[in-house]
Amino acid sequence: MGGDLGPSEVVEALALAFAEFSDLCPITIVGNRDVLEPLLAARGLSPHPRLIVHHAAETVLPTDEVMTALKRKRDASMLRAIELVKEGSAAAVVSTGNTKILVAAGTLKLRTLQGIERPALAPVIPRDQGHFILIDAGANTDCRPEHLVHNAILGKHYCQLELGVENPRIGLLTIGTEEGKGNGLVNATHEALKRLGPLVNYVGPIEGFQIFSNHVDVVVCDGFTGNICLKSWESMSKFFRNELRTQLSASPVRRLGAWLARGAFLGLKQRIQPERYGGAPLLGLRGMVIKAHGSANRFSLKNAIHDASELVRIDLNHRIEADVARAQEALTAEVARA
Repeated sequence: MGGDLGPSEVVEALALAFAEFSDLCPITIVGNRDVLEPLLAARGLSPHPRLIVHHAAETVLPTDEVMTALKRKRDASMLRAIELVKEGSAAAVVSTGNTKILVAAGTLKLRTLQGIERPALAPVIPRDQGHFILIDAGANTDCRPEHLVHNAILGKHYCQLELGVENPRIGLLTIGTEEGKGNGLVNATHEALKRLGPLVNYVGPIEGFQIFSNHVDVVVCDGFTGNICLKSWESMSKFFRNELRTQLSASPVRRLGAWLARGAFLGLKQRIQPERYGGAPLLGLRGMVIKAHGSANRFSLKNAIHDASELVRIDLNHRIEADVARAQEALTAEVARA
């Protein structure tokens, strides 16, 4: 049923996705049939050979509490969509809805992969000369070292798929790169990652000022830290965008300069626009879940739909489970030798 922009934006995203991606997986749109079917018909998507409408009478609201929604809104579109994955009628969910409820429902209904205790959100963020994966961005705020080790493996595989980096550089976010500088969680995770050998390309601890340089391809952290990083970056980006607009329109001379440099400004906008990567996958579950931003527009949702289709096609979970098993063997063997 969509986020801030409503179901009409979802329908527009479907039209764009079907037009652009010829190999797109079949799609089930879940929500109130009385609302969705007129929108689909108006857009020429009803009927469509690769689109099914699955009725759900309720919606999860941003203000809903987790347990209240899970117990009292069983006919909500988000929960019905996750149920379709659980029963095998679908392979992935794309949702703009309440993040806490999406994570809780996905974890409870789909369960985690073999060897993984907690899922992790993995948004793609622009940096110098490319992009990086931030993992975790808020799904698991209270972590143990093994959770962060799993995040490194999840981030590695998603980076290979989404960014095309064959051997991603993995960095552990902390407050200093010197040995032992960090809290107990960071130091224990650092030692564990070093013991994994070639399983992950671990380049060591990184500090906040290194995140946006071309230093690593995957930034590993707990969900509490990662969520603060993500929202701080989003807030800072909005601040600079608004400030730049204010400064460039302050006088006729500046407006002329802005007009002459409009190509550079458009290039910068395209470089950092969130629509390029439509959502953050909730990695580590037995079914694919993509969390799109609540304010996601049709272009962002189109890309989220395509990402979900590609995650299904490449069988990412099978690769992740194999590496998690190898990591467990390596860490267990190291403990036995000690």
